[in-house]
Amino acid sequence: MWIAVVLVALVAAPAIGFHAYVAWILARPDPIPLSSNPMAAHGLAYEDVTFPAVGYPSRLEGWYVPAGNSKRTIVFSHGYGANREEYWVPMLDLTKAVHQLGYNALLFDYGYVYNEKQPVTAGVIETRELLGAIQFAKEKGAEEIFVWGFSMGAGIALQAALQTDDLSGMLLDSTFLLTADTLYHNLRQYVNLPRFPSVYLIKWFFPMLNGVSLQEIPTERVLSTTYDIPIYMMHGKLDDKAPFELAEKLAANQSSHEASGLWLVPDGYHELLFRYHKKEYMSRVVQFLNAVSGDTRPVRAPSGVISAEAEGSAEPA
Repeated sequence: MWIAVVLVALVAAPAIGFHAYVAWILARPDPIPLSSNPMAAHGLAYEDVTFPAVGYPSRLEGWYVPAGNSKRTIVFSHGYGANREEYWVPMLDLTKAVHQLGYNALLFDYGYVYNEKQPVTAGVIETRELLGAIQFAKEKGAEEIFVWGFSMGAGIALQAALQTDDLSGMLLDSTFLLTADTLYHNLRQYVNLPRFPSVYLIKWFFPMLNGVSLQEIPTERVLSTTYDIPIYMMHGKLDDKAPFELAEKLAANQSSHEASGLWLVPDGYHELLFRYHKKEYMSRVVQFLNAVSGDTRPVRAPSGVISAEAEGSAEPA
């Protein structure tokens, strides 16, 4: 009998160790260092700013790009393993665009970017940090505040919107919300693991190794909520990190505002929608912002942001 037990343990140990390693590594990406800033990239004056999270001992760092005396601010919420630049989007180009539209911009890094002791928690901690960014924008005089989120940053925005009344709307690109389905979807990109017991082992190890439980993420509440602010979602049907069906489900609940909607891009990849469909992307963004803000001027894309490159299919580099 004991021989059988030993054999089972020997067979199971590597698998258990592997899943513990995955749970550890998922929470500790290696963010890319900053390589530019709004002035260097587009000649935009900016302030280096710091501000606290709400209800958590993080102190966040970022850039505040004022647009004259504007009372409208867009807070950018970057994705997993990225930083405030998120160069593959690229975020600084969008900063130039919103500046031309008359919006202040706040770009900041989530705490895990420069705090090695802080794990990625897919919203448990990061939601409090985004709430801190929203509070900072409010203290700078913003009367209309929008969050523009990407990937996990979009999922965090949805969680933050459950806890604040200070938002006027949200733009969500390639929304990633950590669920058993999205976790397994991403694992399968790297290794062909069976759903059971892989997902359950990783969820079991995560709190032991990282100090927070994935069950603390209000996934079901997000998926079932009809938000009282307009939300415009953009998602690629070729997204290999965040299944577009999740965006469809989220968007289907948002019927309380005419400006809310979903743009599904047939040849779109994860977080690369703006890069390869700039003209239509910005046209839809401007239309949404104008609708929410009551701006009746004709929809015009910002100059100097849309290049002459052809619209159409393109694969990520």
